[in-house]
Order: sequence, then C-alpha cells, then structure tokens
Amino acid sequence: MLDQQGPSRDLASFALPEIGQLLETGDPWEPYRLVDPTGEPVRPVALYFKDLLASNSPASTLYSYGNDLLRWWRFLWALGIEWDRATREHARDFMLWMRLADKPVRLHWRHRGKPGATSSAGATGKPAPGTPNPVTGKPTIGTKYAESTRAHCETVLRTFYDFHLDNNSGSLLINPFPLDRSRRRGRANAHHNPMDKFKDERTGRYRHVVAPYDLRRNTEPSHRRSGNNSLGTSSGANSPSGTAGVLTELTASTSTHASDVPS
Repeated sequence: MLDQQGPSRDLASFALPEIGQLLETGDPWEPYRLVDPTGEPVRPVALYFKDLLASNSPASTLYSYGNDLLRWWRFLWALGIEWDRATREHARDFMLWMRLADKPVRLHWRHRGKPGATSSAGATGKPAPGTPNPVTGKPTIGTKYAESTRAHCETVLRTFYDFHLDNNSGSLLINPFPLDRSRRRGRANAHHNPMDKFKDERTGRYRHVVAPYDLRRNTEPSHRRSGNNSLGTSSGANSPSGTAGVLTELTASTSTHASDVPS
C-alpha cells in the first residue's frame, strides 16, 4: 500500500497489484467488462464502453482501452482512492511510475496460486528483454513500458475523464489528466491558416511524445539498412540516372519494334 501523502509516496518500491480483471463476455452489447477484486462490474467503465460502442468503435478498441483503465484502477485500488476522487498528483505519480518502473512480471496461468512459483522469463534460452533478436535485429520487448504504451494510456484516461465530466458523473470535479499548460487556453488550432498543416494542440501534460516512424527507422541496425540499400541500388530503382537509363532502353526497344512493322 502506498502512502497517500504525495511528496512522501515511494514509487520506486511500488508493485502494481494483480487484482481486478478485464473479462471478455462474448456479448455484442458488452464485449468486455472490467470487474473489481470482488467480481463486481466497474460501472464508470461500463458506461464509457457503452458510449464507445455507440460511436461505432469496434470491440478491439474496448479491449485496448480496457487494459489501460484496468492498470489505472489497480493503481487507485492500491492507494485506496475512489476513481472520482483522483487528483492530478495521483495522475502525475501514475505516469511517472509507468515511465521509470519495470512492468509487472506475471506468472503463467498454470502456475498462479502455487506456492514458490516464479517467473520463467529467460529460462528457455530466449534473448534478454530489450536486446536485439539475433536473426531479425529487432529489439525484443523490454522490461519498461514502451513510449507508445504510455502515450496511449494517458490519452485513454484523459478522454475517459472528459466523458464523465461532460456527464457530471459521481463527485468528479477536475480531470486528473489535464492538457499541457501551454495548450489549455483558447480553442485548438484557432486562426489556422488553411495552407498550413494542423498542429497537435490537444496534447496532455503527462503524455509522452512518440517519435515519428521515419525517425524510428534510423535505429535499424546499420547492416540491415546497407543490405536494403544495396538491393535498391543494384536494381537502379533508387537512382535517378538508373531510372532514366531503363526508360531510354524501353523507348529505344519500342521504336525498333515499331520500325519493323510494315506500313
């Protein structure tokens, strides 16, 4: 259990309790249901899921959002805080914990509840978490939460609280996950020039900025990039002069065949 006093809260030793559950129901009217440790449905999440379904969101969206909400609810349950009494200090500590702490290591379902059961990670000869795959060169799943996971979680929680603020649900007074300080005033993209691209002016204060895909591609191992470049160079596809040469040969061949046709 964490100390509820914000400044003295020990996040380094905090372990997220594996309580509550996101259940797949098989019911198209309620594909997924978040339940508390006693098995009772979490009503605020159920109302939010119903709104998502009405807005034409697929069941996969509910599953994705439900995992983020379950993580947040487990954090609140550990603190003994009601969902509509969460403050921005709680949201700050939650996002800080996701950034710095290791992900919870879950036991295989066959070993859960057995005395002395431990995680079997690394016991099967698999690469260590976060190290490159020896065959593909791609990094394996690390021990920390990915940037995209943290950004997605913050967005889900912020829109969840926005929904309940609009509906005056519970005792909710503020959104624990606010917008960035510099983007809280005024309308987003006010006085936008139609010739320019829209700027992302609805970013949350605790939302991590994920690098664009083009920048992330530069982290690909050098031997893989050189191999891909050599394939393109050998075919002439990446070279302007090579492309022009191919077009010249095709034009000459077409002219030759055309001259052979009797008039």
